Amino acid sequence: MSVLETIRSKFAGLDPVMDERMRRLWAASEATALGHGGIGVVARATGLARATISNGCRELRAVAAGAPALPPRRVRRPGGGRKPLTEQDPDLVTALEALVDPLARGDPESPLRWTTKSTYQLAATLRAQGHRIGPWKVGQLLRERGYSLQATRRLCQRRPRVAGGRLSGGSANARLPGSRPGEGDPVWRL
Repeated sequence: MSVLETIRSKFAGLDPVMDERMRRLWAASEATALGHGGIGVVARATGLARATISNGCRELRAVAAGAPALPPRRVRRPGGGRKPLTEQDPDLVTALEALVDPLARGDPESPLRWTTKSTYQLAATLRAQGHRIGPWKVGQLLRERGYSLQATRRLCQRRPRVAGGRLSGGSANARLPGSRPGEGDPVWRL
C-alpha cells in the first residue's frame, strides 16, 4: 500500500467524526510527518486545499512554540467568517427604507406596515444603486423592521371574506404579539 493510499484510507475513516479544525490539524500533522512535499501528497489524498493544510501546519508550529491554542470548542479564531451586509454597507438600510417608505401602506400609528413591491424588485433597484444584496436578504431586513409582504388586491379578493369585509386594526394588533407577521394570520382589507 502506497503512502497516498494509506493517508486516503486514514482520512476516509476519520473524516465523518472530524470538524473543520480537527481535519485541518490532522492533515497538517500527516504532512509534517511526511516531510518535504508532504502537503502536496496529503492534498491529493484527502482533497483538502493546500492552503488549508499550510494553515494547519502554521497552527501546529505556533502551538509548539508556546502560543495559546484555540479554546477546545472553537473551530475558527474570533472574528472569523463573513461580516453582516449591514456592517459592510452601512448605507444599505437607509437606501432600503428610502425605497419602501413612499410605498409603505397601512396606518402609520399601527404596528402593521407592508409594501406592495416584491423583494426581487427591491433587490434589483438596490443593486442598480451599487449595493450588493439579494431578494432573500431584502425580505429579512424588511421583516426585522416590522414590514410584511402584502398580496395584491386581486389575490386578496380570492380569499374568503370575514364578517364586515375587513379585519379591524384592534383584532390585528391583538394577534401580533403571539405570532409574527406572515405566519398564518393574514391581514387584509377589501
